[in-house]
Amino acid sequence: MSATGDLLAFVRADHKLPVEVRDAALHLLGDTLAVGAAGSTAPGADGVLKAARGWGAGEDARLLGSAERLPAASAAFVNGFRIHCLEWDAVHEPAVVHALSVVTAALGASIDRMGGCDRDDALEALAIGVDIAAGLGIAATSPLTFFRPATAGCIGAALAVARIEGVEPLEDVLGLAYSSLAGTMQAHVEGSIALPLQIANAARAAIAAVDLVKAGLTGPHDALEGPFGYFALFDQGDLAAYTRDLGRIWRIAGISVKPYPSGRASHAVLGTLAELALDPASVDAIEAHVPPLIARLVGRPVTDAMTPAYARLCLPMLAALMLTDGRIDPRRFSAETLADPALQALADKLVITVDGNPDFNALFPQRLIVRLSDGSVIERAIPHTLGSPDAPLSPDATAAKRALARELAGNVPDPRLFGEPLVYFTNPTRLSRAKSRDVRARPSTSLGTNGIGGDPLP
Repeated sequence: MSATGDLLAFVRADHKLPVEVRDAALHLLGDTLAVGAAGSTAPGADGVLKAARGWGAGEDARLLGSAERLPAASAAFVNGFRIHCLEWDAVHEPAVVHALSVVTAALGASIDRMGGCDRDDALEALAIGVDIAAGLGIAATSPLTFFRPATAGCIGAALAVARIEGVEPLEDVLGLAYSSLAGTMQAHVEGSIALPLQIANAARAAIAAVDLVKAGLTGPHDALEGPFGYFALFDQGDLAAYTRDLGRIWRIAGISVKPYPSGRASHAVLGTLAELALDPASVDAIEAHVPPLIARLVGRPVTDAMTPAYARLCLPMLAALMLTDGRIDPRRFSAETLADPALQALADKLVITVDGNPDFNALFPQRLIVRLSDGSVIERAIPHTLGSPDAPLSPDATAAKRALARELAGNVPDPRLFGEPLVYFTNPTRLSRAKSRDVRARPSTSLGTNGIGGDPLP
């Protein structure tokens, strides 16, 4: 069987998630939904919602952080934007893929239009979609040119939606999702709000690919390994380098949570500065020695006309905000704050030096040197980024992130989003226990059952 065949067999197979994988999926689902709710009030969110309303009426699916409902594809679009627009969504660092963003947005819209589903089915579909999104990044050996969270994320999301809805042939779902891929790193280079829009487009395309197959349309079947497939055009790499470990290594367990609403490449420096808790007036200079990808992603200069999208990806300004505030609050990304001469002068004290790391996709290790006005020097090696599986957030840090997300979201119409995220995700209406036992789970017997017996919906 080809590597593509192995991947599709993995999507179709019965799975019982190991306890640690299920726990990771639950934690990351809660993190992603909270971030999406916070994004409902972010710059650009109103415009995205206005555009999505114009694509047709319907109440298939909920919007994170608000009471409105839209057709599934439109809801996936809006929620995809909301999840990524604050740069606060979880990321698989070796893959350089925000692996939950597109998958959660599309899968949530799918479950909503189904009327709900079994909890274990939802977590399995989520874990499978995330695995594929991350896996395509793991298999890549080339540096980023296309925006991998959108391209790989769309494929993972489409296959997750097809699994939960029992849609076949998966070959056609994969082919049509691949045929819809878009999004390049140009938006990242410019710090453009188009970056979360690429996530939004990918989530909508994932729903569309499944719906087109339902309607009888077909797609190319060698979408990943063909002469003009994913690994010929979007990334170079070897799909088998990922698929040989399918079902043995669950990639969702290797996802990093982002403590700060800023580009992930900034977090090693920001976490170290937060730990040092220095008086900004005592800092003479900061040297960040980083892999090439870090400099490429967040090594951009401070300017007088920074947008919030640009500032979230500007390490010097983020470092100045961390030194000044002790945290990164997206409400500080205002024109007045970003143009503050004192803050810009503090930002100018950070110098980024590219180290000799030969890995185009490496985010660490890093090294930080802080020179203080009294002549002393602080040096820290950073082997792992805060929030990664090797340096997980503490319970207090996790609680602080959720509290800030809740504050940014404002009045969330359904408190289960923060209090019971899996219940929120799988039960789009407040059903009675008797009725909930009849909620549609996985409709296709060809996909089997999980053998767990899962809890009934509340």
